Amino acid sequence: MKVIQLHHKNNTTLIKKAAKGKRDAQHTLFEIHAPKMLSICRYYIKDIQNAESVMLKGFFKAFTNLNKFKNEGSFEGWLRRIMVRESISFLRQEKNVEFSVEDEPITQEQYNNVDSQIEVAQIQQLIDELPEGYKMVFVMYAIEGYKHNEIAEILNISQGTSKSQLFKARQMLQKKIKDINKTSYGTN
Repeated sequence: MKVIQLHHKNNTTLIKKAAKGKRDAQHTLFEIHAPKMLSICRYYIKDIQNAESVMLKGFFKAFTNLNKFKNEGSFEGWLRRIMVRESISFLRQEKNVEFSVEDEPITQEQYNNVDSQIEVAQIQQLIDELPEGYKMVFVMYAIEGYKHNEIAEILNISQGTSKSQLFKARQMLQKKIKDINKTSYGTN
C-alpha cells in the first residue's frame, strides 16, 4: 500500500514561509506539488527530461515570485499557470511552433463518440504525435480547461485559430483511436 503524504495543515503559512526564503517550506511545497506539475509539463513536452527541466524552472520562477501570489485563488492553480506558460515558452524556444490558419467554418458536432479501451499511456502517445500547434491548443482546452479567448491571448493567436486547432486535433485523435480500435478488434 502506498502512503500518501497529507498536505500541510495551513498552506497559507507554508507559502508565507517559502516567500521569505525558508528552504524547508519551499521543499515541502515542492514535494506536495511536483508530481502534478510534472504531469502538466509532460502534457506539452514529449521528452521526460525536458519536462522535468521545465518543471524545475517553473518552480524556481514560482519561488522567486511568491510575493506576487495573493491567496485570491488556489496556490495549485497559480503554480499550474506558471508551468503551462513555461512549457509553452520552452516549445517556442526549441521549435518554430506553427498554427495553421484556415477560415473554414467549424461545426459544433460532438467528436467524443469514439468507444475505446485505450490505455492512458497510449492516449499520451497519441497526443504527443499531434503537430505542436494542435497539441498545445488541445491540451490547454481539453485538459487544462482554458477557454479559447485565454488560449488566444497566451499563444498570441486568434480565437478562430484556437478553435480550428482544437477541431483538427480532435479529428486527428479520433482517426487514430478508430485505427487502433480497428486493429485491436478487427472491426470497423
